Amino acid sequence: MIPLHPQPVPDHPDRMRWIIPAGVLDWTGAPASVPAPLAALLADGTLAHVTVEPAVIVTRLGEGHSWRADGSRVRTALHNALEDPTGWSPAADAEGPRDDTPLHTAALNLIAGPVGERARSHGGAIELVGVHDGVVTVRLVGACHGCPAAWLTLHHGLERLLRRQCPQLVEVRHVGSGRHRSDGR
Repeated sequence: MIPLHPQPVPDHPDRMRWIIPAGVLDWTGAPASVPAPLAALLADGTLAHVTVEPAVIVTRLGEGHSWRADGSRVRTALHNALEDPTGWSPAADAEGPRDDTPLHTAALNLIAGPVGERARSHGGAIELVGVHDGVVTVRLVGACHGCPAAWLTLHHGLERLLRRQCPQLVEVRHVGSGRHRSDGR
């Protein structure tokens, strides 16, 4: 079973972002077709729209539906649909690899600004290692390297603020965290 993590979309109570592992679907945009379990929810009006983003599927409820009443049905349909990757096909205007420039710029600004200032105030620093396919990789140096509170700064500071500015963010990774892959991403 492919893991899903629901994330509400601020200011859009009818939408839910479903975080999925990177690489499950390698395109972005509206699908031309989806597997039967999800297609049934689109056909009966439970869902009004489905969009694929990097490592995310965004669902929008149909009119008169709520997450409280229909959320478990949507989750189950998504789980089943993700088990059938051949049932997904991108629309003609769907995009392949994307431009990470806005995400890179936002990460630099936050590291130079409020998030980096917090690290600097404790005698440390955050260095941007790279941005690739929606993944921001950083290195903690100085007093931040090895500090137990550093992950909170990254997760609750950098990742949260970055996700508000750039919903295409997949995750923030720390080079020394063991979550960093050997291929440099």
